[in-house]
Amino acid sequence: MALLSTVRGATWGRLVTRHFSHVARRGERPGGEELSRLLLDDLVPTSRLELLFGLSPCLLALQAARRSVARLLLQAGKAGLQGKRAELLRMAEARDIPVLRPRRQKLDTMCRYQVHQGVCMEVSPLRPRPWREAGEASPGDDPQQLWLVLDGIQDPHNFGAVLRSAHFLGVDKVITSRRNSCPLTPVVSKSSAGAMEVMDVFSTDDLTGFLQTKAQQGWLVAGTVGCPSAEDPQSSEIPITSCLEFLWDRPTLLVLGNEGSGLSQEVQASCQLLLTILPRRQLPPGLESLNVSVAAGILLHSICSQRKGFPTDGERKQLLDPQEPSARSEGLSMAQHPGLSSGSEKERQNEG
Repeated sequence: MALLSTVRGATWGRLVTRHFSHVARRGERPGGEELSRLLLDDLVPTSRLELLFGLSPCLLALQAARRSVARLLLQAGKAGLQGKRAELLRMAEARDIPVLRPRRQKLDTMCRYQVHQGVCMEVSPLRPRPWREAGEASPGDDPQQLWLVLDGIQDPHNFGAVLRSAHFLGVDKVITSRRNSCPLTPVVSKSSAGAMEVMDVFSTDDLTGFLQTKAQQGWLVAGTVGCPSAEDPQSSEIPITSCLEFLWDRPTLLVLGNEGSGLSQEVQASCQLLLTILPRRQLPPGLESLNVSVAAGILLHSICSQRKGFPTDGERKQLLDPQEPSARSEGLSMAQHPGLSSGSEKERQNEG
C-alpha cells in the first residue's frame, strides 16, 4: 500500500509539473483557475524543501535566484494583487513557478503562525559557502575592507537582525562558525528582512585557524567584549578600546561572540584588539550588556562611518530632505532591495 501511494504521488507530481509546462507555453498564468481549486494537501510535498515566508524574503530570493523554487503560495481572498505582490507574481510566472492561492488559515498553520504577510514559497535550503570561496582579498587592494565574523550566534532572530544591519551598513562578507551556530533558516531570512537572500555568507569548521590565517595576511582581527568594570578587572592582555576611538586604517575582521558567553577563549586569544561599547550612565547588574544584534549595529556604524565615500554632512542633509532631487537619485537608498529599509517593519508585518 505504501508503495502504491508513493507511485500515485510521483505520478501526480509529474502531472502537475506537465500541467504547468503546458500552461506556460500557452501564455496563461501558472496556478490559474484549475489549480486554485486544489487543496495544498492534494499536491505531493517535495523532499528537501523548506518554507520561506514573508514578502521581502520571497521577493529577494526570486531576484537573487540562489534557490530552486517549487511553488509560490499567495494568500487568497484579496481583490487583486498590487505592488510587490504583483511583482512577485510576475516573476514567478516568468520562471514558470506554480502559484497557489490558499486561505490565510492554511498559511498560518504551514508557517507555524509566524508573520508571513500572505506570502510563502517552497524553496531549496540556502547554506553558507566554504570561506575559501570568499576570495583572497589582499590588504593592499582596499584598506577599508570589513568582514563580520560570528562566533556561535544561535538565536535565528539575532542572526537575522545582525545580517540586516551588516547589509545596510556595507559589510563586505559574513563568516560564521559551522559548529554551534544557527543555520540559514527561513526565520533568519524573515528576521533579516530578506538580506540573507542577497548577502555573501560563508562558514568555516576552524574559526580560530581562519582568524590566524587572515592575521598573517595583514588583516586586523578585532574582537568584541562587554564594558569592563572595576569589579571585573581586565583579565586579558589584549588591549580593549572604545568603538568610538577605533581607527579603521586597514582591512578588519570584526568578531562577535555568542549571545550568552561571548567569544570563546580560543577565538578571543586570536584577536589583536577588543572593541567595547561604553555606557552613558551607571548601570545596575543585568543591564551592563547589549543584545548582540543591537551591539552589532552600533559597532558596525561606528566603524563604517569612517569609510571613504560615506555621506558627508552636506550629503546627509540632501538624503534627509525629500525636496532635494539628489536625495531621490543618489546616496544610500535601500530601494534596490525592497523591504530592507528600517522604517517599514510595522507596515510589512501588518500587510496580508
